[in-house]
Amino acid sequence: MTKNLALYLAVAAGVTFIIRVLPMLILQKPIKNRFVRSFLHYVPYVTLSVMVFPAIITETGSVWIGIAAMGAGILTAWISGNLFLVASAVCVVTLILGLIF
Repeated sequence: MTKNLALYLAVAAGVTFIIRVLPMLILQKPIKNRFVRSFLHYVPYVTLSVMVFPAIITETGSVWIGIAAMGAGILTAWISGNLFLVASAVCVVTLILGLIF
């Protein structure tokens, strides 16, 4: 088991190293292509969404409460754009629906 764990850690470290170092070695000049720049601009947002979305739906214990809380968050973000208000609205909706159901 320890041998496999060491192998897994070595592979993960190698992949992480390659992903972070290889672009610095290959790309010496700034990227000027508008399409590539816009694509790279949205990568962090998409990655965060992919990691957070399943947790929003499943963490409450009820899929419907998670969907309602996500809807409240989207609506609050659309109206105000304030991250604190969005987080507060999601927490309040989750709390109220969790107490009701």
